[in-house]
Amino acid sequence: MDAIKFVHEQLTPAREMPTFRAGDNVIVNYKIIEGDKERIQSFRGDVIQIKGSGATKTFTVRKISNGVGVERIFPYASPNIVDIQVTKRGKVRRARLFYLRELTGKKSRIKERKFQRPQA
Repeated sequence: MDAIKFVHEQLTPAREMPTFRAGDNVIVNYKIIEGDKERIQSFRGDVIQIKGSGATKTFTVRKISNGVGVERIFPYASPNIVDIQVTKRGKVRRARLFYLRELTGKKSRIKERKFQRPQA
């Protein structure tokens, strides 16, 4: 077995994460530690990319706050992530949505993906 792959498997915790991809709207609840206090803060936005694999896998979430675009990169294996909730599934045709950085208003909306029912 490859040594790097073995180390990645040992470092990656076996946590249950919802499946999401670029274009989905998510709420990431994560722990903030300030001195001896600890609180949970949520970050709601659109996933614009998923990058890496194994222990180094990360995803970037973008939101607009007071007219300013804010992006945050979260590692999948972070112990500070409490949970992730997928609110909307986005209908996009690419894996990296960096073009959203230049768009504002209604142009920056992502269409919602329709749920496909299983056929009996």
